[in-house]
Amino acid sequence: MILKKLSPKGRSIRVTFEIPLEQAQNSVSIAGSFNDWDTAKHPMKRDSRKGVWTKALSFKPGSKVEFRYFVDGHEWRNEPQADEYAPNPHFSENSVLAL
Repeated sequence: MILKKLSPKGRSIRVTFEIPLEQAQNSVSIAGSFNDWDTAKHPMKRDSRKGVWTKALSFKPGSKVEFRYFVDGHEWRNEPQADEYAPNPHFSENSVLAL
């Protein structure tokens, strides 16, 4: 799930990424155009109370970012609620957020 919230002054958009706990055994991270696809840079945290893996990041309004979830150190997954999808060079698609 994706939650977007504009800052009070409109200078950034806080995006909260969440996926259900049962979709990963040990770890989930977010990699994308905003972090050079570095799977170690933005790990998601396990929130047992809410039953999700979660991570919040801030972006500039008007930007477009491509991303995917990296699950358990070996599997790439897309976000079903992405604004759109874009082909990637690995014969797959990336999730896209239009902010």
